[in-house]
Amino acid sequence: MATTAAQTRPLTTLVDAFWPTATAQSRAIRNVALAVIGACLLTLSAKVNVPGPVPMTMQTFVVLVLGAAYGWRLGAATVLFYLAQGAAGLPVFAQGAGIAYMMGSTGGFLAGFVVAAAMCGWLAERGWDRNLLLTAVAMSLGHIVILGLGFLYLSTLIGVAKAWQFGVAPFYLATVLKTALAVAVMPLAWRLIRR
Repeated sequence: MATTAAQTRPLTTLVDAFWPTATAQSRAIRNVALAVIGACLLTLSAKVNVPGPVPMTMQTFVVLVLGAAYGWRLGAATVLFYLAQGAAGLPVFAQGAGIAYMMGSTGGFLAGFVVAAAMCGWLAERGWDRNLLLTAVAMSLGHIVILGLGFLYLSTLIGVAKAWQFGVAPFYLATVLKTALAVAVMPLAWRLIRR
C-alpha cells in the first residue's frame, strides 16, 4: 500500500492532525480556507468587548490559539490577512479601521499580534501546545510579546508612564484569564484529535 506525503511526515500542528493534506494543491486550499476562518474569528473576537476605561477583547486569546493551532507560517499569514482587511477599511477591529487607525494607539499591539502568532506557532510545531506547562509558557510569552510591543509603541506616542497606565496595567487580570483559557484549550484539543 502506497503512503502519501501527509501520512509519512510528522504531524506538527493541530491543523495537520485535524485536516491532513496529501498534495500541495489541497494544502493551499486548506490554508486559504483556514486563513479566512481565522480572520473571521479575529473579527468576532474584536467585537467581544468587555466594558471599562480601556476596551478589552478576546483578540489576544484568538491570536495565540490560532498561531499554536496553525503553526508559525499560517498563523502569521492569517493575522496579516486580518490586518490587511483592517488597513483596507473593513470594520474588523474593535473600533475604527484604516491605516490611520492602525498607526494610532493600537499599532504596537497589532504588530505584536503577528509576532506572537508566529512565535506561538513555532513553539507549537515543537510540541509546546501538547501539555499544560509548556502551553502555559508559550501563551505567556505570546502575551508578553503583544503587551511589550504595544507598550513600546504606545510609549512613543504618550510617554512611558501613561503607556504603562493605559496599555499594560488594565490588562493584568484579562491576560491571566486568557492565558489560562488557552492553556486549557490546546492540550484538550490534542487529546480530542488523538481519539
